[in-house]
Amino acid sequence: QVQLVESGGGLVQPGGSLRLSCVGSGFSSGFPFALYTMSWYRQAPGKEREVVASIGTASAVTKYSNSVKGRFTISRDNPKNTAYLQMNSLNPEDAAVYYCKAVTSAGAEFWGQGTQVTVSS
Repeated sequence: QVQLVESGGGLVQPGGSLRLSCVGSGFSSGFPFALYTMSWYRQAPGKEREVVASIGTASAVTKYSNSVKGRFTISRDNPKNTAYLQMNSLNPEDAAVYYCKAVTSAGAEFWGQGTQVTVSS
């Protein structure tokens, strides 16, 4: 069974930076990490979960929500089974629980448990 574990969250002041990591395990030889599209989502209290960024299997295609474009960067290291989210110029509106999701072309998807990001002075 595929498992995803996020880390890197914490408390940061407005204008600060954090880098989130999502490490995956349990991938089959037929569907290694490299074949999963990886995405980062976030959910703030009282709000719906929203997609923040995604990255394709070959890292050639990345997408960002308008709210984070230019400030966040998604990347992946396939040999390490890891996806990253570099977050710069953080503001209080970015505070949320951040989740990573792995999806195959066949539609199988897996979620991590989330990591809390707090932006406060």
